[in-house]
Amino acid sequence: MTTKKIQPPFLTQGDEVAIISPSYCIDESVLSEAVTYLEAWGLKVRVGKNASKRSGPFAGSDRQRLSDLQEMTDAPEVKAVFCSRGGYGLSKIIDKVDFSALDINPKWYTGFSDITVLHMWLNEVCGIISIHGDMPLNFNNREKSPDTFGSLKNALFGISIIHEWSGNFYHPMNATGEVTGGNLSLLYSLSGTRAALSSEGKILFIEDVKEYYYHIDRMLTALKMAGKLDGLAALIVGGMNKIEDVRIPWGKNIEETILEIVKDFNYPVFFNFPAGHIPDNRALYIGKEAIITVSGNAASLRYK
Repeated sequence: MTTKKIQPPFLTQGDEVAIISPSYCIDESVLSEAVTYLEAWGLKVRVGKNASKRSGPFAGSDRQRLSDLQEMTDAPEVKAVFCSRGGYGLSKIIDKVDFSALDINPKWYTGFSDITVLHMWLNEVCGIISIHGDMPLNFNNREKSPDTFGSLKNALFGISIIHEWSGNFYHPMNATGEVTGGNLSLLYSLSGTRAALSSEGKILFIEDVKEYYYHIDRMLTALKMAGKLDGLAALIVGGMNKIEDVRIPWGKNIEETILEIVKDFNYPVFFNFPAGHIPDNRALYIGKEAIITVSGNAASLRYK
């Protein structure tokens, strides 16, 4: 049975928000542009003191990245925390963060890719709803669709979001459930931890980029063996782009690969969902109940 999670207060004009870099490094000029972008939304923006630091590929040392995440979590005046980019790094610090301040002052955390680790920790350990959405690294990326950042802003400010899309659907039917998931590689990496995926009765969203076909198969097979693909309300598959082959061809496309693993289940499987490492990367509430409605080869997802 799903326990209802805490929803942070929606943003209002004049609220203070923060940008931090808990994973890979980012140029200071990109952070500066992101501040201007969010200020145009009517927000006050604080940038973590270590947000543009560099230590190898990371935005500073583990201690520095942890310090910024902890500072913005503890600050009651900060109403939302934007993770500047993904890459890798959150897994190295997430279990050292004290999230107890959220018991009194819950706030929004946004991002995707490596930020899946943060979403899962917030959802599974803290019971807090968060937002899977695009990040400051891409705020001025002209290849992104208008809905990418329009939906992010609407999600943060409490304006209703409805995602409509079409694609190949299997066992198509309406579905209701709490949305969970994110980047498949990160979901897989959390197996056996406190933040491991719990998916029974939920709408599971997955996406990935620059993986091998057999890696996708292996990760989903592991989740299946762990019971994480049993009893879903629905499976929605977002961007699965730049998936690579090896010397011996895999012989199946991504849809065939996924369907082979879930073929014994009767829940609906929806491909081509507009989220992930793709130009149309729409915001999703992770931990909030949603309704999927199907009409032919078109579907819509809205939140209760």
